[in-house]
Amino acid sequence: MGLSKAAPVSEPPEFGAAADGDADRNMILGKRFFVTPSDSVAIIAANAIGSIPYFNSGLKGVARSMPTSAALDVVAKNLNLKFFEVPTGWKFFGNLMDAGLCSVCGEESFGTGSDHIREKDGIWAVLAWLSILAHRNKNVSTDSKLVTVEDVVRQHWATYGRHFYTRYDYENVDADAAKELMAHLVNVQSSLPEVNKLIKQVRPDVADVEKADEFEYKDPVDGSISSHQGIRYLFQDGSRLVFRLSGTGSEGATIRLYIEQYQSDSTKIGTEAQDALAPLVKVALSLSKMQEFTGRSSPTVIT
Repeated sequence: MGLSKAAPVSEPPEFGAAADGDADRNMILGKRFFVTPSDSVAIIAANAIGSIPYFNSGLKGVARSMPTSAALDVVAKNLNLKFFEVPTGWKFFGNLMDAGLCSVCGEESFGTGSDHIREKDGIWAVLAWLSILAHRNKNVSTDSKLVTVEDVVRQHWATYGRHFYTRYDYENVDADAAKELMAHLVNVQSSLPEVNKLIKQVRPDVADVEKADEFEYKDPVDGSISSHQGIRYLFQDGSRLVFRLSGTGSEGATIRLYIEQYQSDSTKIGTEAQDALAPLVKVALSLSKMQEFTGRSSPTVIT
């Protein structure tokens, strides 16, 4: 699709898609343009009515997993849709869809779905995007420029703002060290003034934290409560830091750090993602004392 630096393609296709082996996960691309999973589900929801016949009667609601960017939240607020933030795990989406509360849902790990089936469906997501592109291009003449994937995404950012987003995975970290890091993050949350003082010492240009917690979810369908689902720092400007721990077995743990910078200024949505996220990355690593606890100077994987 023209995104490889090693072997650039002279004239890539206008639309590309990829899936994993059983096609439940998906990746959407345009010509030299990658669509983040968080943006993808938000754009599908924003364009569903009118573009996708299945949704002509409206959307019952939308949902995302907690670590997924808040791009869908902004769409839900603007379109006055029911919105749900759930723990990681498709069963939570399934409950909402079975109860008729959710029509479109998604997660940052490339899973997107709707209530036609209670699972993520990569082929459906590709068809949803093709429907949106077909709708946007229905009045385009043969000598006019096509509305592209990149056009759709940039128009979405101009309307709803852009959620710059990245995930850092620290794999096979000593399990005890990982638990100590998470305990430190919870302890720090007890004083937001101290948190914000530390942030200003690291990056004075980063907004203040207005809320910090350990995410807990009460399922509106069956009443079950899921605790300790991730540690969140929510900033006044809509940005977020999320820390999650998984796999605390004998072979070590994985710490996942999700960094999200919201930008509502239409003149700044074209900033390079790495530049936009750099201040929050520095804050996250300092706030968590990542290197001090884990001994790692860099993550295993960045997505």
